[in-house]
Amino acid sequence: MDENTLKLLVKLTQEGQFSSLEELTTLCGFEAVQAASRKHFGRSGDTLLHYAARHGHLDIVEFLIKRVGMDVEVYNNDYKRPLHEAASMSHKECVNYLLLEGAQVDSLKKADWTPLMMACTRRKLEVIQELLFHGADPTLKNKDGWNSFHIACREGDPQVVQHLLYTTPDIWKTESKTRRTPLHTAAMHGCEEVVRILLERCGYSPDCTDSCGVSPFMDAVRNGHISVARLLLDKHQASPTAADTLGAQPVHQVAVTGQDEALQFLVQDLNVDVNQKATNIQLTALHYAAKEGHTSTIKTLLDLGADLHVQDTKGRTALHMACIGQHAAAARMLLLLGLKDSEDASGMTAQQLARKPAVVKVFESGLPDTS
Repeated sequence: MDENTLKLLVKLTQEGQFSSLEELTTLCGFEAVQAASRKHFGRSGDTLLHYAARHGHLDIVEFLIKRVGMDVEVYNNDYKRPLHEAASMSHKECVNYLLLEGAQVDSLKKADWTPLMMACTRRKLEVIQELLFHGADPTLKNKDGWNSFHIACREGDPQVVQHLLYTTPDIWKTESKTRRTPLHTAAMHGCEEVVRILLERCGYSPDCTDSCGVSPFMDAVRNGHISVARLLLDKHQASPTAADTLGAQPVHQVAVTGQDEALQFLVQDLNVDVNQKATNIQLTALHYAAKEGHTSTIKTLLDLGADLHVQDTKGRTALHMACIGQHAAAARMLLLLGLKDSEDASGMTAQQLARKPAVVKVFESGLPDTS
């Protein structure tokens, strides 16, 4: 079979043109089609059966298995089977057929992902139910230590989460390799209804932390999910001032991610000290915002009462941090606001830390105008 015919065969398979595929098979001859069915295409190494399963063309899937004789367990370069493809794209009929034809329900692709894990990346309960009915194990973990429940909590479908808890009540008792729980995952992604379910039905301890000392509340607020943060405060007695392993509190983490509304929530609604220092080297939220170059966050912090002239244990101001991060706009703003350059404890000025031409120019041109 020549290259153009192969391309046509792939095209017809992907587009689901079954009658045309049958005609081409007749023209080329059975042996030629069988040889083509053993071919792996592209960088991914997909076969015709992968294409058919991914696009949900059940008639072609059946044709390739029954009449052409393709192996239901054929895998590509990532060890993905056709069942992974069908599950990841929520094609229930294809999932059911492949399982009835002997596909292993818990086969592993690269990074140890099962078809059930792939199905949980979509909000399609009926596909997940089909896999569970055929014996899929939701407690299996991938290489990062995530099981199917972790993945479902990330996607945020309440029905899927409820069903997994119904079929496997203790499935919530799991942590990733970095000790992150499904509650961390749901909070980080702002899945409020799922967080509510987890707080009502699961026994997570308040302020449970991952290996970096991050709590679900920290995950929620630093990603700007204020309604989830409120829920964790009200229903889980989360602490708005707990610190991670580096001594950074939510007010510092929010400054890093530039979540201005979350800053206002912490300082104005929860009375968190805007000048609170992280316990590592006494950095404030203003230091963190400047290092990341968040000019709007710098302004928000100052509006909330941040001390422009505060120094860390090394004698560095926010201006030093802006230059360490090589952020010209942040350095310019701080100079315009009246922060003077100074030496830190090692004798280094902020100007001496400037490396990028744009940052150097801020100092060389003197105090810039606002235009």
